[in-house]
Amino acid sequence: MPAMIAFAGVLGGLAVVRWAYRTAVRINEELEEARRAHMAEAVSRSEIPTLRRDPVTGAYRPG
Repeated sequence: MPAMIAFAGVLGGLAVVRWAYRTAVRINEELEEARRAHMAEAVSRSEIPTLRRDPVTGAYRPG
């Protein structure tokens, strides 16, 4: 009987490892898809305001 319990424990452990692996792969695919979508929405350089130095304060401001 103890050998059967050990075998069942090993099978249960393998099932948990398989589930964790599949979950990690699924989450990584979702994150990669979100990253690709974010990169596809990249703003062109002409739409990004350049920074100019304010001669009075010395701070850089858009414009």
